[in-house]
Amino acid sequence: MTFTISKANLERLQELVAQQRDEELLEAVRDIHPADLAEILDQLDLKEAQYLFERLEPELAAEVVLEVPEDRRDDLLGNYTGKEIAEELIEHFDSDDAADMIAELPEGVREEVLANIEDQEQRKEINELLTYDERTAGGLMAKELVKVHADSSMLECVRELRRHADLIDDIYVILVVDDHDRLVGSIPLKALLTTSLRTPVKEVYDPDVISIKAHEDVEEVNRLMEKYDLVMLPVTDDRGRLLGRITIDDVVDAIREEETEDAQRMAGMGALEYSYSHSSLWEMVKKRSGWLVVLFIGESFTATAMGFFEDQIAKAVVLALFVPLVISSGGNTGSQASTLIIRALALGDITVKEWWRIFRRECSVGVILGLILAVIGYGRIAVWSQFTDIYGQHWQLIGLVVALTLLGVVLWGNLVGSLFPLLLKRLGLDPATSSAPFVATVVDVTGLVIYFSVASMLLREILI
Repeated sequence: MTFTISKANLERLQELVAQQRDEELLEAVRDIHPADLAEILDQLDLKEAQYLFERLEPELAAEVVLEVPEDRRDDLLGNYTGKEIAEELIEHFDSDDAADMIAELPEGVREEVLANIEDQEQRKEINELLTYDERTAGGLMAKELVKVHADSSMLECVRELRRHADLIDDIYVILVVDDHDRLVGSIPLKALLTTSLRTPVKEVYDPDVISIKAHEDVEEVNRLMEKYDLVMLPVTDDRGRLLGRITIDDVVDAIREEETEDAQRMAGMGALEYSYSHSSLWEMVKKRSGWLVVLFIGESFTATAMGFFEDQIAKAVVLALFVPLVISSGGNTGSQASTLIIRALALGDITVKEWWRIFRRECSVGVILGLILAVIGYGRIAVWSQFTDIYGQHWQLIGLVVALTLLGVVLWGNLVGSLFPLLLKRLGLDPATSSAPFVATVVDVTGLVIYFSVASMLLREILI
């Protein structure tokens, strides 16, 4: 059943909440998808949202709370004690969802929640998941899975499926392990329908199962699932022992968050904790001001660079006309290269070890791009000089200065933009922090040095 989140429907729910007509309220939301209900809770006033949320059935409330934005989730759980969260919500979560939500709680509440989880096995699984970084395969995985021993029969596979039917929402394959719980293969569900139940598992399972180590980065999880068209990826430890599984829905959410953070960092700001719509004014200022100050200070060195060449500018004022052209060309080229390399690193298309190949490739690209802009720059000055004397009688030399500078600045900007992300990756830092504005700022300052150095050499004793 579809539900339209319209103004009329919201007003109807607000009216039911205001009049505390609980039976009609619950009937009105009974058939609404949890994702739609989460959106409704996000649009209602906080008190109205809390009133509605606290009256939902525990199983529905658990589904809904996972869908609401993090800041609204914090608000909805503000009136809950750690014991209530454990007993009314955590019980209905998969282990990975439970670990994710508990990790976001304040430390005191987190400990209270863990202490009040009655199922000892669930508590153990959650505690294990909390030890992994959230940006790793271990931080994404769920402990719930279906596995059988390699020496068992297909009948045992059916029994395991039935035993886990109520605990796991999506079962895609049955995983096969040996005596030491090491992952040795997988069995697709289709095999249960086409194979005799008396058949030994070892005659059916596929030993070429794709898996990932728990410490691997989320981006590697995404690369494997995309490359091999997987909907489920087993997770193992360094000895190959089966730890859990990652499903495609978890990967989609994680990659969306990762790409959002990268995009924000590449724009020259800190990553927002919440979405744009749910970030406070102070949060926006705090995340953006830091980099703006750094970039501003960096750009201030352009004035220092121009001051160093003050005598040359005074003697040949015409040089100042091309400063915006020079610095923008280098900055734009660096920003392009930086964005391309950061994305290629994220997709696993290149590695840091390939830096020399990337260096040679970007040298060639930089020279070609520089020549294109150099020809256009010289042509522009040549054409303009036929209609005006603004560049004076030595316009050919000025055109040559601009052309050579563009070649040098574009080549330099391309190399800085492409190699700086590799350096950050090599140092274990996030390449996205080599944001386009940061690269552009570095190239702006150095571009001016290149420009006036070329001008000093070619125009000495002529204009300077």
